[in-house]
Amino acid sequence: MLPYNRWYEARLRRFIAKPFVHIVFGARQTGKSTLIKQILPPDALVINLAEPQERMKYLGDPQELIRNCRALKKTSEPRYVFIDEVQMVPDLFNAIQSLYDADKTAFRFILCGSSARRLKATGTNLLPGRSILHRLYPLINEEYDREAGPFGEEFSPLLLEHSSEQAVSLQRFPKRGLEDRLAFGDLPGIAALDDMEARREVLKSYAAIHLEGEIRRESSLRDLPAFLRFLKLAAVNSGSMVNLLGLSKEVGISAPTVRAYYQLLEDMFIGFTVPSFSGSEQKSLVSAGRFYFFDMGVRNAAAGIRIDESIISLDPGHFFEQWVGMELFRKLSYAGEGRLSHYRTRGGAEIDFILERDEEWIPIEAKWTQSPSLKDARHLRTFIDDSKGRARRAYIVCRCSRPQQLDEHITAIPWQLL
Repeated sequence: MLPYNRWYEARLRRFIAKPFVHIVFGARQTGKSTLIKQILPPDALVINLAEPQERMKYLGDPQELIRNCRALKKTSEPRYVFIDEVQMVPDLFNAIQSLYDADKTAFRFILCGSSARRLKATGTNLLPGRSILHRLYPLINEEYDREAGPFGEEFSPLLLEHSSEQAVSLQRFPKRGLEDRLAFGDLPGIAALDDMEARREVLKSYAAIHLEGEIRRESSLRDLPAFLRFLKLAAVNSGSMVNLLGLSKEVGISAPTVRAYYQLLEDMFIGFTVPSFSGSEQKSLVSAGRFYFFDMGVRNAAAGIRIDESIISLDPGHFFEQWVGMELFRKLSYAGEGRLSHYRTRGGAEIDFILERDEEWIPIEAKWTQSPSLKDARHLRTFIDDSKGRARRAYIVCRCSRPQQLDEHITAIPWQLL
C-alpha cells in the first residue's frame, strides 16, 4: 500500500512527545499499526502479540518486558516501545506501570489494541493518571482526495481542527464516489484497493475470520450458532432502534443475552450506540438507542448481502443515513468533545441526529435527494422553534452539488462537506 497519511497522524505525533503511556484502540484493519509504525523512530522496540511465539513468551513471563526494556541502550531521548494487540496479555500493564513509575522519561510506551473486552473482564489496570487514550476509525472525508469546490468548509456542522502540518503533508487516499463508499466502506485497505472482487473477498474474510473467529476467542461464546444469527440480524438492523425483545425472539435467546451481545460488539469496537436525545423536556420521546456498525463494508458483509454498488438502490436512504451517522460519530470522537444522539417522538416526529456540543444543539437530517427543500426540513424547523434558543442552526446532508440556504437557520450541504 502507498504511504497514505491519516488525519489523526499529526495529533498523535504531538501527543506521543508527552511523557505518558499512549493507548490506541480501534477495530481491526483501521490502520492502527501502520500509523504507529510510520511515526516510530527506527530504534523502537516493537512487540507484536498477534504472533503466537511472542504472545506465549509474555503470557508465561510478563516480567520479561521489564528485562527487555532495561537492556535497551540509554539515550538522551526516551526509548520508544510499541506493543501491538496488547489486550492479549493484560498482565503487561502492570510491568509497564512499574517501568513508568520508576522513570517517566526513560521510555515512551505506545500500546495498541483491537478489543477492550478482555481488559474489562480481567479488571486490567489501564494506568489511570499515567495514560492517554486514543481511538482510530475508518477513513473520514478529510482523508480522501477531493476536488476543491466553489465553497469552503465553513458550511460543515462539525469542523475538525487542522494543523498547518496536516494541510501541507497529508497524502490523501484516492477519491471515491458515494455509492462506492456505501457499499464497500472506509477501511484504509479497502480504500487503497482498485480491484472490486478483491475488496469483496477481503470484506467477506473480515466477517468470517474476525467477526466470527476473533470474537469467539475473546468472549468464550457458549452458543456460537445463536451469536452468528444475532450478528447477521444486528448488521441487517444497523442504524435502526434496538429492539431487544424482538431480536431475542428471532434469534431464540433471552433479551439480556441480546444486550450482552451488543455490548460485546461495542467492546470489540465493531459498533456503537447512538442514544436517544435527552435534552428536551418532552415526555413523549422514544428512549431506545440506535446501534450502528463501525463501517459500511463490514456491515454489508456481516449482513450477508452481495457487496456491490447496485445494492444501494434497494434502500438508498437507509444506507446513506447509516454512513452519515458513522461519519459524525468518528469526527465527534476525534474532536474529543460533544455527544451524538437521535430524536424521535411517539407521535412520529423524527430527526436523524442531534449534535450536542458547546451548549448548542445542532439537528441534522440525512436525505438521499439531490434537490433539498423546506419540505425535507419540517422537523428541523419544529425542533429549532421548540429549543428555546439552544438550536440556532440545522443541516440537511444530501447529494446536492453545493450548499443551499433553505431558510435563516437551515442549510443543505453536500455529503462531501460533512
